[in-house]
Amino acid sequence: MIFMNELLQQVRVIDPISGTDQIADVLIVDGRIQAVAAQISAISNETQVRDCRGLILGTGLVDLYSHSGEPGFEERETLSSLLQAAAAGGFTRIGILPDTSPAIDHPALVAQLQKMRGKGGRGGQGGQGGQGRNYVSSPLSTPSPLSTPSPLSTPSPLSPPHPDTPTPLLNIWGAVTLDVAGKQMTELADLAAAGVVGFTDSHPLDNLGLVRRVLEYVQPLAKPVAFWPCDRQLTSNGVMREGVDALRFGLPPVPASAETTAIASLLELVAATGNLQVHIMRVSTARSVELIAAAKAAGLPITASTTWMHLLLDTTSINPSATLSNIEGSRDVKSYDTSLHLDPPLGNPSDLKALREGVRTGVIDAIAIDHAAYTYEEKVQAFAEAPAGAVGLELALPLLWQNLVVTGEFTALELWQALSSNPAKCLGQELSTLTANQKAELTLFDPSQTWKVERKNLHTLSSNTPWMGQELQGRVLQIWC
Repeated sequence: MIFMNELLQQVRVIDPISGTDQIADVLIVDGRIQAVAAQISAISNETQVRDCRGLILGTGLVDLYSHSGEPGFEERETLSSLLQAAAAGGFTRIGILPDTSPAIDHPALVAQLQKMRGKGGRGGQGGQGGQGRNYVSSPLSTPSPLSTPSPLSTPSPLSPPHPDTPTPLLNIWGAVTLDVAGKQMTELADLAAAGVVGFTDSHPLDNLGLVRRVLEYVQPLAKPVAFWPCDRQLTSNGVMREGVDALRFGLPPVPASAETTAIASLLELVAATGNLQVHIMRVSTARSVELIAAAKAAGLPITASTTWMHLLLDTTSINPSATLSNIEGSRDVKSYDTSLHLDPPLGNPSDLKALREGVRTGVIDAIAIDHAAYTYEEKVQAFAEAPAGAVGLELALPLLWQNLVVTGEFTALELWQALSSNPAKCLGQELSTLTANQKAELTLFDPSQTWKVERKNLHTLSSNTPWMGQELQGRVLQIWC
């Protein structure tokens, strides 16, 4: 790996760990931060000087969980394309869920995936530092509206990644049950020894007796265990959050109680077992935020996350005649766009408001991407029949920045904390501060650059996003890790 010494002049430094938001010069030498000061002039002849006025340099982004198509569904996403998409989106660490085929329920597959990352990810094992790649598109004009994805049969070829592009650290979640089937527990201790970051099935577990045993078994392993609370009996065949919009659009409803009753049961089991590292995934309702806030106030040691799209869109987004006034650059969207079919489903407007407030105040610790790639053929079905999920690694930061920070609803530090330092804490990890003598694990972001969401500008292999064909404002230029 070739290191480049760089002086980033007058960049906006955002460090949620130290609470810093300031304009400064930052000197990076041999993959480490050598100095951060108002002005730096003492540099070597080999140092590349970059004018970074208007740019943002923050601690590296951390994605708690996303889906890898590999192994088993490489036509959707390979591990290599997933890592490239993560790097292009500013993520220096990415967690992959165990619901692959075969499932990540055996230590051998954990070792195989880490080996694949080392070979195909250009960065070597453990996320060695190096010069980041610039991800630049031609200047365009306006911020992002939602629109109809264009039918695509095959993705356009991408140019090969720059050989010095660093590879994000791969956090692998180990399955709680064999084949993520919710029946028989895996050998959790063996998976822990193989280096998994934590345990989850990424699917709801409907057997509360099994949940209790899992909480007891994982406690001595000092690894987080993540649950998606959802009662599938209450969900039934629903695909849209219960409410007036579900009635108007004629889609089977999912009651909020499908999530809240499962959260209440899980919280009782956490209190009974004393487990200290439980993470609640995919929080999507206002009542769930209330339950988690009350549990935290009572001293229950839990963490929680919601996904980025649940902070931007709600049930009105599916309306074929609605203008999405809550999205920067809003315009009409396609009727029943299957890229808006998520699980859990998009919330009602009151849910979105509560989720935003939950993240801003820290009740919801982190924003997850939950990137889920599907082929065009899989998604071009009726709304209720299409698989749930959307891609987002390359889109999340620009859209969240424009719709939460630029609007003044979040401070830059609040958003960066929810995307960077807090997800790391949920995993029991630490990030280096953006100060002298620390490893450079950083993201350089241009909040004003505009670019078009189209195949040639994306590293993910799939196109299932409601923003396909639209212009976004804000793009990651480089990562160090």
